[in-house]
This record gives sequence, C-alpha cells and structure tokens, in this order.
Amino acid sequence: MTEHPSAPQDASPTDDPTSALRAAVEAGFPSTVADLARLVRIPSVSWPAFDPAHVAESAEAVAELLRGTGVFDTVEVARAAIEGEDELGQPAVIAHRAPRAGRPTVLLYAHHDVQPAGKDDDWDTPPFEPTQRGDRLYGRGAADDKAGVMAHVGAIRALSAVVGDLDLGLSVFIEGEEEYLSRSFATFLREHRDVLEADAIIVADSTNWDVTTPALTVALRGAVAFNLRVSTLDHASHSGMFGGAVPDAMMATVRLLDTCWAADGAVAVEGLRGAGLEVPDYDETQLRDETGLLDGVEPIGRGAILSRIWSEPSITITGIDAPDVANASNTLVPSVRVRVSARIAPGQDAAEAYEAIKTHLEANAPFGARLEFDDVDAGQPFLVDTSGWAVAETRAAMEAAWGVPPVEIGVGGSIPFIAELVRDFPGAQILVTGVEDPDSRAHSPNESLHLGVFRRALLAEAIFLARLNGRGRP
Repeated sequence: MTEHPSAPQDASPTDDPTSALRAAVEAGFPSTVADLARLVRIPSVSWPAFDPAHVAESAEAVAELLRGTGVFDTVEVARAAIEGEDELGQPAVIAHRAPRAGRPTVLLYAHHDVQPAGKDDDWDTPPFEPTQRGDRLYGRGAADDKAGVMAHVGAIRALSAVVGDLDLGLSVFIEGEEEYLSRSFATFLREHRDVLEADAIIVADSTNWDVTTPALTVALRGAVAFNLRVSTLDHASHSGMFGGAVPDAMMATVRLLDTCWAADGAVAVEGLRGAGLEVPDYDETQLRDETGLLDGVEPIGRGAILSRIWSEPSITITGIDAPDVANASNTLVPSVRVRVSARIAPGQDAAEAYEAIKTHLEANAPFGARLEFDDVDAGQPFLVDTSGWAVAETRAAMEAAWGVPPVEIGVGGSIPFIAELVRDFPGAQILVTGVEDPDSRAHSPNESLHLGVFRRALLAEAIFLARLNGRGRP
C-alpha cells in the first residue's frame, strides 16, 4: 500500500483492539438480536402487490437504529426515481460521517426489504414472528438481509464503544428494493454520490462456507431473465378432432425448451461459456444435504460440482402460464408463456448472453412455432480482484473473529447492482460478505439465521473497521 505523505502510519500490533471488540460485541449481542427481531416483525416486501407502508416503516426503523449509534453526521430516508419511468422506488436509508486525519471511508451496504413469505402453512412458525429454536432465529428476513443490516449496526456500536470518536469515514446505504430488481439503485448512486463514494465497500448480502468457517465471496454469476411466448394456433381447437396433425403450443414449448440442455443437464446453448474458476472440494453428499435432492434423483451438469454452480451458465424455467390441471380441457393450447431465468458465468457480458439464448431459441423453434420475447432483465456477473489491500484486511479480520481463515467462494446467485457500484466507483474495493450459511434457506420457507455465525460475522466487520480506523488512505 502507498500512503499519502500526510497519512498516519498503520496501527501497531500492540494496539490490536480485537479482545476489546469481542467483549463489546458480546455485551451488546442480546440488544442486537432484539433489534433484529423487531425488524423481522415488519413485513417489508417491496413487490408491487404488497403494502408499501411496511417498507416505509422498515426504513424508518433502520434510520432510528443508525441515528442511535451516535456516529453519523447525517441519517436520512430517501427515495429516488426509477430510470426511464415516472415513478419513485422504495425508500432507502443513507447515513454518512466524513473521514478525518487522512483515514479512508468505508461504505456499508445491506437491504431492508424482503421476499414474500409464500404460504404460511409451509412455515413451521409464523414468517414475520421471529422465533428462536436452538442456535437459529427463524423468520422472513432474519438472514436475508435484515441480519446484514444489524451486522452493520452492531459492528458500528462495538467499534464506537471501544474506540470512541472515530476518524474513519463511514457511509451506510440500506436499500429498500433489492428483492425487486433494485430499480432506483442507479439513480441513488448518482444523486448521493458525494456521501456514498468510498475507498472500500462492504456488501453484506452473501453466505459463509459453513457455520464455523467464514467466506469471502469473490465471484458472482450474472443474470438474464425474460418472458418467452410460444404460439402455434390463432385459437384453441378440439384435441380429439385435430390432435396428431396440428402442433399445440405446449408440445412446441416442451420440445423447444428441451434443446437448451444436453442429456446430462449441462447448458447446450452455443455462445454461453464458463469461467474455469478453481473451486474447493465439495462432494455429492454435501450437495444432497444442502439442497434436499431426493433419493434416486441425480445431479445435473458436468465437472466439479462447485464449478457448475459458480462458474458455468445455467438455465431454469421459473414460471409458466398455461391451463392448470383443474381447468384442463381436451383442447390444443394455442399459446404458452414461460419465464426463462439464466445465470451467466463471470467474464461474460449479460447482453451477449441474452442474444445467444434468443438466437438459440429462434433457431430451434419446432414446427415453425412463433416466438415472442419481452420483459427482459439483465445483470452483469462480478469477479473480485483479490490482490487489493481491502481483501487482505478482510481476510485478517475474519480469521481473528472466527479463529480460522476464510474460504474464497463463488456464488451461483447474482447481485447485479454490484456492476453499477464498480461502474460508478471504479476506485473502490468491493468486499462481498454475509451472515448466511448453507442452512439459512434465504427466499424459502423457514428462513433462519445461525446466531453463532451472526456473532462472528458482526465481530469480523467490527475488527475490519477498527483496523481501517488506524490506517491511512491507500
């Protein structure tokens, strides 16, 4: 690292605050969990069909928690316009304190909105009533991502208790619509650039290797999703009268979609490519344990299992509009619509990937079926440069908090807005951390947070911030 001439020297090893921070985290942990429980009780689903008042309530609650730390010059709840629309996005929380004495600035990101709960009957306990069973706290948002919010709040509280008045610059951005496409994210970055610009950015929205081993996410797949309509008739016809001579849209759709995969389930779309990342050992037994793969059902794809998830493309059909079984009639269906969701390997442009999939489908439409594409969403993949100073500091902080060094992982899911952070803040080092573990079941019924993981993740962040509070800007 090269420091500015006026910057202070790095803190001495004898100034290591880890023990004091650990004690502060332990002392404050009951209050941190109680505050998390209060956030979980707010059903802050950001999807259009849900009451936006709950998202607004959640934003105000987060703002009060940040104000209560006493370290910020400003804390505000704000909304920004959705690009290309005459509409505002959901409320986010922005807090800021300026750096002093040549210290760096860190931006802490999380989101306070949550996925819909789904059917209450699928939950063992009410989804918005936080319930502790053993070492886990259950509830929608308990892990994704209100625990990320409280990891930031708890780390700031511990840091302030140990260090006192900080020299470190701190900004916090708690988004309110990450679960609904982050539609106003780009506008927020532009409108609040002066308070969001930072030397390092912590995105607390990922997972850990297991409940005793931390992880730093260094690769994320990109995403492409779109609606595909397949049509073969201008009206429905009797399946007995014309079946066997006239192709129905369901038949055409099934045959078309099947061309997207090879016999072993690997993606078979020309133009989609893998990243060839090195991956740790992970066997089929662990895959079955973590996914609930049924006995007798085989995994798909080829190569190392984690390579299939982290650095190869995948295509999933996540929805279908067609007659349901209860209303099925002896009819040739004229048109079928499906939602196609693809994950893109790091290193491939999302727009390029969409064109490859679209070209493949058009070239393989059976019986001359007509295809229509709409509602296209795309997010870029992300690959961390692990040689930076902030990654080294994070590794050290994680090992101090957890007692074991972190594993560098990829994640099969996507966080598309990270590409916007890279674009708008090219000088910042981006660190993707998290409070989840393989049993957290984010987005699913019975979502939960392992409290031991939460405690250690919170401590690791506090140690990282303390280390930066004692060093100059890079």
